[in-house]
Amino acid sequence: MILTCNYEEVTALSHGARAFLEADTPDSGGIAAPSQERGEVEGLLPQLTGDLSFQTLAEQRHAERGVAVVVRHLRATMTEMVAATHPAAEEAVASYFDWAHALSVLHRLQELGAEMEAMVEVVTGRPPSGELLHSFHFPD
Repeated sequence: MILTCNYEEVTALSHGARAFLEADTPDSGGIAAPSQERGEVEGLLPQLTGDLSFQTLAEQRHAERGVAVVVRHLRATMTEMVAATHPAAEEAVASYFDWAHALSVLHRLQELGAEMEAMVEVVTGRPPSGELLHSFHFPD
């Protein structure tokens, strides 16, 4: 299954993922995120070169969790920018668009996941869980 992403969306997600990982380093002075969140984002980053492709529901869910972490980070960044500057300041507006592009991808990714889950259930007669998450393959 392919999730089409435009240039702005890929750029916003890449920027947000790198910013999250940089903010999460021990020497950054911030509170470290749970290692699972870091792992989700680290796994997502290499995929952010264009459209996202998923062969299994497990891959889709992994990407969805990673994108959700990036969206939360971008929203926090946007909030900080608006509070530190002004809602119409260039940095605040740019952070809004990064967050909005990433949020749009997350929404479409959630819809794709629901479609994939429904297909697994229709074909197998069972809800997708356990081994089905990894063994049921979707063509591009």
